Amino acid sequence: MASKSKARVTAFTDLSSSDAKWVKLQKIDYIDAKGTSRVWEVATRKTRGKAGVDAVAMGNIIYHPSKPPSTIVVLQFRPPVEATTVEWPAGLIDANEQPEEAAVRELYEETGYRGKVVSTSPAVAADPGMTNANMCLCMMEVHLKEGEPEPEQHLDEGEDILRVNVPLAELYEKLEGWAKEGYVIAAKLYHWAAGVQYAMDHPELFKKLDQPGAGA
Repeated sequence: MASKSKARVTAFTDLSSSDAKWVKLQKIDYIDAKGTSRVWEVATRKTRGKAGVDAVAMGNIIYHPSKPPSTIVVLQFRPPVEATTVEWPAGLIDANEQPEEAAVRELYEETGYRGKVVSTSPAVAADPGMTNANMCLCMMEVHLKEGEPEPEQHLDEGEDILRVNVPLAELYEKLEGWAKEGYVIAAKLYHWAAGVQYAMDHPELFKKLDQPGAGA
């Protein structure tokens, strides 16, 4: 297992929206379906660009001539959860970028690999009960050659990101192990891994209805 970051939080203090660079806190007045006036608190990003999407995550499949398909996850200290997290590579979309452009750029910066986007999700909510922050999931492929060396990362100043290549068949078990060791698993990565694992464990759920035994 990878070692945890030695980074740590030293203090939490209140911060006004006017003093914040990235996020602001707002109050929403709204009327519910029964006509009752209600109030909601929401955290919003200040950085949303022309694409209308805040961030992109890069689901990635690594293909190698003599190794099983794998995926690269990144481990980094996240101050809001006071822990090292396990995530797919991800990042904010620049003001004039499209999600696919940001995905290629961020994957290269965080992992060193140059990948191809094969699908892009619509903008999906990150945590709709707390924030209007949204994101796209870009699924990417990286095709390696035999003997190709591991590339160098191109991290921004202040980034401390460890990349780990995990065989897809072992991903769910690996995440469970990391969680037991105190790492915080990013929800979007865990959901994907759990869904894949459940599909493998219950192939009968995906039989076509016209096949013998389907729906039995």
